[in-house]
Amino acid sequence: MEPDTYVRTIKTGTEVLVAACDADIVGKTFEEDELCLEVKSDFYCGDAVFLHDCDPLLVEATILNLVGNRIVGKAVELGLVNPDHVLKIGDTVHAQMVRL
Repeated sequence: MEPDTYVRTIKTGTEVLVAACDADIVGKTFEEDELCLEVKSDFYCGDAVFLHDCDPLLVEATILNLVGNRIVGKAVELGLVNPDHVLKIGDTVHAQMVRL
């Protein structure tokens, strides 16, 4: 079984940025009305991991940038993202979180 999620973690000072996406949407572009989201490998493709291994990475983050139904669902499940603030773009979802 292949990993289903890509996660890139960038630490600078006290901030921890986690950019993550579902593996099956890398390289795709999603559009909805005036919105356009391109899931670029150079931004999202860090480590290939299984979704169930993402919990500690997401919880540690002070900034999240997430694309894909599974990874956004995981962040909602962990209470990190309010489901009312998830943006639907075409056939996928996008969420961001900043912890102040």
